Amino acid sequence: MNSLHVRPCYKDEDRKGKCLMAQVRILTHRGILWAAIVIIVMVSSMSVCSRAVDFFVSGHGRDTWSGKRAEPGENDGPFATIGRAQQAVRSIRKTDPQSAVRVTLRGGTYYLDSPLEFGPEDSGRQGSPIIYAAASGEEVVISGGRRFEGGKWGEVNGRKTWVIDIPEVREGRWNFRQLFVNSQRRPRTRVPKEGEYQIEALPDLKISNETWAEPVRRFVYSGTDIQRWHNLVDVEVVACCRWVDNRLPIQQVDPDKRIVTFERPSRFNLVELYHTKPSTYWVENVLEALEKPGQWYLDRPLDRLYYLPIGSQDMGKVEFVAPRLSQLVRIVGREDAPVRFVRFEGITFAHTEWPPPPDWAISSQAAADVPGAIFLTHASRSAIIQCSVEHVGTYAIELGAGCRDIEISHNRLTDLGGGGIKVGHDSERTTVANNEIVHAGRLFMSAVGIWVGHSAGNNIIHNHIQDLNYSGISVGWQWNFKPSKAVNNIIEYNHIHDLGHGLLSDMGGIYTLGVSPGTRLRYNLIHDVKARAYGGWGIYPDEGSSEILIEKNVVYRCSSSPFFAHINRKITVRNNIFAFGEQCQVQRAGATSGPEQEYAFLRNIVYYRQGQLVGYWNDQNRNFSFKSNLYWNASGAPITFSGKSWNDWQAAGQDADTLIADPLFLDPEHGEFRLKPDSPAAKIGFEPWDMSAVGPVKDSGNVPYEH
Repeated sequence: MNSLHVRPCYKDEDRKGKCLMAQVRILTHRGILWAAIVIIVMVSSMSVCSRAVDFFVSGHGRDTWSGKRAEPGENDGPFATIGRAQQAVRSIRKTDPQSAVRVTLRGGTYYLDSPLEFGPEDSGRQGSPIIYAAASGEEVVISGGRRFEGGKWGEVNGRKTWVIDIPEVREGRWNFRQLFVNSQRRPRTRVPKEGEYQIEALPDLKISNETWAEPVRRFVYSGTDIQRWHNLVDVEVVACCRWVDNRLPIQQVDPDKRIVTFERPSRFNLVELYHTKPSTYWVENVLEALEKPGQWYLDRPLDRLYYLPIGSQDMGKVEFVAPRLSQLVRIVGREDAPVRFVRFEGITFAHTEWPPPPDWAISSQAAADVPGAIFLTHASRSAIIQCSVEHVGTYAIELGAGCRDIEISHNRLTDLGGGGIKVGHDSERTTVANNEIVHAGRLFMSAVGIWVGHSAGNNIIHNHIQDLNYSGISVGWQWNFKPSKAVNNIIEYNHIHDLGHGLLSDMGGIYTLGVSPGTRLRYNLIHDVKARAYGGWGIYPDEGSSEILIEKNVVYRCSSSPFFAHINRKITVRNNIFAFGEQCQVQRAGATSGPEQEYAFLRNIVYYRQGQLVGYWNDQNRNFSFKSNLYWNASGAPITFSGKSWNDWQAAGQDADTLIADPLFLDPEHGEFRLKPDSPAAKIGFEPWDMSAVGPVKDSGNVPYEH
């Protein structure tokens, strides 16, 4: 019997493939007839086939060329700008909508005059995405900054200073609060040089628990802490209060009454919780304080940048870059026409500056108003892979409403003025995986590593988050038990550490809000969380957090406690290791009304040296259960529970089948919490897990995300 077999084969880096290749086996003596049939079948299959089209962009290119050659030739070569390549991609998609298009950027820095804008017309298709990628082995930077040329020697405050004139500053067309010298963030001037000043009084506020949310626009300072400095309206007070940091430009100073007045109100009342005295503060951008090598000052009225060199720098070879743009890439679709199948690979994005609104001191939490250098809204099935975002004054990446099935993976996000990644309201199914998010909150200290708002079905997995001044991961945006959109979120295998640094309060390595069925926190490693006054917590289900599974996490060295529960319902906390809390190991605050249990604490190991094992701020309505745990106070002191003894705790019905014994960790003092073979943990049903799997997984060829 004659037969024809056509089998689709997918060959490309996209898992499914850019081009469908037909394998044909013709078993017939009438070869010509069957060959014709094969041609008809292959032509009819073109709806699922795609032709690969390549364009190139180079600093040595020309926008009048075809862009189809990687190197410049006599009459042809790469494009000079990404914008011209984008036009070429649009033209190809109109004539050949099945094409998979790749724009390869050759090495170099591409300075933008405006953000790169992508709309629905820039979309790819299933199996034929539009890819913008750095050339293999070449460093490509897309910059929203400007590089300064020239300069001359001058003198400021009796010190030899490098001076650069910037006419756009005096004309009011440009202002910046960041400067990068040889790719390093350099600090503005600051007083005091070390530590902080203390606000003496708040003349317009009666300090009480009822006035904590009231803003202020002035305060009384001590002595000569604040003066009538040069160009006073460019001087900025930074005052930390609870979980936010206020940036308050000075409007005027009354040296006789020692009152400083700001051009905008603060967020909250500048009084730390449970303190009877006001907050502390420091002052930035004072010309008279320019005296430490590496510092700089921008004198706007004189259009001059002053910089104090470090050592014997050859100023003719020093690179100065200041940011001009708020955003670098904007992918903006519509609800009825999302941007689809667009991908960025291997590119470095750098240098943004966000000018806050006139009445804005800081967001109410998480610096949530600060935008992302890369912004997507109404986009789907797109990705940012193996890229870097660095030296920015904003969040690195932001997803807005209407984003679906976006992948953000294998990126390095560092030296960030804001936080790492914002997964915003009314988005769904984002994958945030294998990213390094480090050294963030450099301008807006309350920014977080990964922030998820009213968003469902996200996978936040295998990320490394380090060196922030506030929370590592924040999920949810509902402070009550009303329905929430932040459901079915998976937070697993993340390494989160070195948070807080004693600057802000009320933070968590992982922080949650709202009713969250299907959400689980598992296999995370969290440590070294230090708050200013209170609230240095490891895992922190805050108001309304409900129906969450918290399982198989290691949390240690937190200034308050590794676990803190605040107004929750139906949370399961099981098979975790909590260790080395300074105040206590497990805390609870707030009372939950209703019959639902707040949380169940089961089969956990708790190991510590100081403080209580269980502590409460509110000892009423204790609707929770502890059972089958393993506790050990390595100091040898008695174990206590909110001031109660072990016997009193068990008499109240808690911790049946619980052991008090050394769990026999390998080396807990150095963060090694694997168990020795003879550990008693098995007696409570504790299940060990592979702790080495936490954090980014090394990429094996990086097969990009495809839906």
